[in-house]
Amino acid sequence: MEYTNRIETNPAICHGKPVIKGTRIMVTNILGMFEGGYNIDDVLADYPTLTREDVVAALQFATELVNETRVIFA
Repeated sequence: MEYTNRIETNPAICHGKPVIKGTRIMVTNILGMFEGGYNIDDVLADYPTLTREDVVAALQFATELVNETRVIFA
C-alpha cells in the first residue's frame, strides 16, 4: 500500500501536520497511541472513522521519515 494516498499535509489543517486524508486525525496521535501500548484494533476502536489501511499508512509514513532522517547521538 502506498501511504501517500492516505496521508496529507495542508497548512490550513492542523497547522500543516500530517493527517489522515479527509480527517483532522494527526499521524502523531496514532503513533502516540502505539507508544502508549495500543494496537491497531485499539486505535480503530477509538477512531471508528479510520480504516486499518489508514493506520498502516501512518506507520509507513513514520517509517519513511525515520529511514530518511539521520540521527546523531551525543
